[in-house]
Amino acid sequence: MKKKTKHDRAEIAESIVRQSKKVARSYARFENALFKVVMVFSSFIDKILFNRHYSKVVALVLALLMYMTVNAGSMLQLSSGITSSKSASGVPVTVLYNDETFELSGMPDSVDVTFTGDATSVTSAANADGRIVADLEGLTEGTHNVRLTADGYGNNVDIKIDPSNVTVTLKEKTTRQFDLSYDLVNQDEMEDIYSVGMPEFEYSRINVRASSDKLDSIAFVKALIDVSGQTSDFEQDAGLVAYDANGQVVDATIIPDTVHVKVPVSSPSKMVAIHVEVTGEMAEDQAIESISMDQESATLYGPEDILSSIEYVTVTLDASSITKDSTILRPVTLPAGVSSSSVSQVTLSVRLGERTSRTISDVPITYRNNTNNYRATQAENKTTTSVTVYGTENNIKDITADDITVYIDMQNAQPGSSVFALQVEQPTDGLVRYELDETEYQLNIIGETTGGETNG
Repeated sequence: MKKKTKHDRAEIAESIVRQSKKVARSYARFENALFKVVMVFSSFIDKILFNRHYSKVVALVLALLMYMTVNAGSMLQLSSGITSSKSASGVPVTVLYNDETFELSGMPDSVDVTFTGDATSVTSAANADGRIVADLEGLTEGTHNVRLTADGYGNNVDIKIDPSNVTVTLKEKTTRQFDLSYDLVNQDEMEDIYSVGMPEFEYSRINVRASSDKLDSIAFVKALIDVSGQTSDFEQDAGLVAYDANGQVVDATIIPDTVHVKVPVSSPSKMVAIHVEVTGEMAEDQAIESISMDQESATLYGPEDILSSIEYVTVTLDASSITKDSTILRPVTLPAGVSSSSVSQVTLSVRLGERTSRTISDVPITYRNNTNNYRATQAENKTTTSVTVYGTENNIKDITADDITVYIDMQNAQPGSSVFALQVEQPTDGLVRYELDETEYQLNIIGETTGGETNG
């Protein structure tokens, strides 16, 4: 590193001296400017204070300052005494009465309250843990005008209650027994394959305590049994609720308010066949040759008494919508009361063929709904008719008169000569369709017989 010479050190010293003189001159200029500002302000104050035109204003300002300084405490005390108010809505009413003996009506659940006083006291009262009281103790059965009072808000505020007076009615309670029934709740949260049997209650009659007119309005008392998630027999304490004839809840005291119940749960099932019911008609030159299903049977779940009467379930097929061999997905139609099925839909394979026909003679004519046991005769002793059968060759070739049912309905028959409409039962499988060659049948209704239906 190069060493500084004596000449270099002299130049640095001279530079420092020049900077020091420059700073000293700047400070002197700032000091002179500040002194001039102070002198101007002082001159202005002297003109204001010692000018007789402004002396009164100055004296007034000084007097106000002195007054405010001396009376600051009194002014603060005065400001705290300014009247203030605050309102509170929906304040609950505390009712003092014997609810074991009397039933109360006409008492509002809540009232509006206004607090008035100094700001501090009003704020304190509004935040206090007070209450509005209706004291009915000592009152007897009947209608009474009761004054509401405030308690716990302190004594430094005025309190206005709206309404301040209420008209209430006390009715003496009595006890009456009711038979117990039940409702199952949350059934949508129980799997469809399960069925609830008849519950077994700890007791079958319960006591209800209320006024006489309210007891008269009770139509039934039900135990609400929660079946959500249940898959086997269970027990629970079910809540009790009283209802009127319209299904509305009646506010009454039920003693006790729950009942212990044992509930059987089972999963009754039955396997039945699946049938196809064909509706609609196909084009004149086509007929259904065959219908096959990927499922031939289904297991049904539901109450045993309903399942016992069911022999099959159906899927429907609209023939008018089919123009060629097709594979169709159709839902299974469940009978009323069946909760679920192991099969919800079936795939149908439909094959078509050329439609043909043949006429079958000597099909017997039968009578139905001869509820009045009339005796009937036919002038020509005609007891049979002809039916034309339509379908593919394979489906109609083996049909005989014994396979076809033709009948007349005598439900509205009256004595005398009458013309009845001939009707034929159509096969539900949709493979064959029957058509009557004649549509009317004349009978002479003579009168009642001692036997059952009259058959042709």
